[in-house]
Amino acid sequence: MAKNNFPPDSIFCKDLKDLFPKEFLRQTATETGLIKRERKIDPVIMFWVLVLSFGVGMQRTLASLKRNYEQEAKTTLRDSSWYYRFTDELIEFLKRCVIHRIEHQAKNKHSDLSEKLDRFEDVLIQDSTIIRLQEKLAKIWTAARARKVAAGVKVSTMVSAVANGPKSIALFSERIAEVKTLKLGPWVKDRILLIDIGFYKHHTFARIAELNGFFVSRLKGTADPTIVGVNSICRGNSIDVVGKKWSEVLPHLKRQVLDVEVEISFKRRKYNGKKRGDSTRFRLIAIYNNDDRKYHAYITNISGDKLEPEEIASLYGARWEIELIFKELKSRYALDVINTSNPKIIESLIWVGILTLLCSRAIYNLFRRIVVANGEEPVRFTQMRWSRVFSETAHRHLSNLMDYLKLDFDTLKMMNVMHSQALDPHVNRHRLKEGLWA
Repeated sequence: MAKNNFPPDSIFCKDLKDLFPKEFLRQTATETGLIKRERKIDPVIMFWVLVLSFGVGMQRTLASLKRNYEQEAKTTLRDSSWYYRFTDELIEFLKRCVIHRIEHQAKNKHSDLSEKLDRFEDVLIQDSTIIRLQEKLAKIWTAARARKVAAGVKVSTMVSAVANGPKSIALFSERIAEVKTLKLGPWVKDRILLIDIGFYKHHTFARIAELNGFFVSRLKGTADPTIVGVNSICRGNSIDVVGKKWSEVLPHLKRQVLDVEVEISFKRRKYNGKKRGDSTRFRLIAIYNNDDRKYHAYITNISGDKLEPEEIASLYGARWEIELIFKELKSRYALDVINTSNPKIIESLIWVGILTLLCSRAIYNLFRRIVVANGEEPVRFTQMRWSRVFSETAHRHLSNLMDYLKLDFDTLKMMNVMHSQALDPHVNRHRLKEGLWA
């Protein structure tokens, strides 16, 4: 690809500006109470300094973030003016920015589903990752299954294949069960949810089907449904499986693929103080994995005329995408290095890391469109490699963005900022070089 095929920096700055317009940031800052009287703190500069400084790991402390803000805003701040901004109001401001971006992202289709999946609206992946915190926060965010006192916050994320990024994000205590972080509703209609074992619950599967949605999950080891029908006939001397439990059939399986209907039982939610038992039928698929030398079993409500057994297994493999997002958040966008015991600072910086991811994915989608337009194969431009490039060039994006937003100031103000930052705040400290030279 010729270098002159790439757009100028202003294109990337425009894309970032369009994600979070100045007017939106200032209005949201006022509505959330982050800015009551705009004096020295400009919410636009503060937002981009956080997202393109801490999020990419260039600035790890509040002090270094403050210095970066002063350099970009060409002003000086008292420590209290900066540190006291990490409040509930900032958390609400950042959460609204995340919601704004996700809603905007949902309106734009960045990826196409394959021809086989084109009949579905989207493929969604739900999962969580744990961020370890200092143990003194254990009373607020108690860790689960820890042998000693520990703290952790659960970041629950749903990823959209069509939007090529997060669709919803929420924070929970680590002790909250996975299944309780999945809120079902009419939005699941015509969408496929790829569900991890941690979310495995027959009532959840039944509810998704009742809402006209679809799901694919690995079969839980303790699950033992009854086989009530066969979807595909196996040639040769195959065993009869109808009417038998899955545990009875598995030890005697010889075929490469088993595709059957199973009946599962579950409890409905309490109504008038009582739980009612119920049952429903789903599709069970077992495919022999040569590498693991065992069967991988899946349960789904997607019928055979929509997807073949091998396609179901391949689709479930797409769950790896959310693991890459968690890896990106932790290894690239600083969620593994929140070294503070202040709960408000922790929550603020978690949302900052998520915003950095959203910005990175937006620029990545723009970059892919440019690559395709220039006739190159986009498959080689992976998101993990892109995240490294984005992290390494974020300081340039920040500087260019400040110029693009016309938030730059004169050289004299910059010199005043440098002078202020260079002064040692400890006025009465004795220095060894005093008296040695003038």
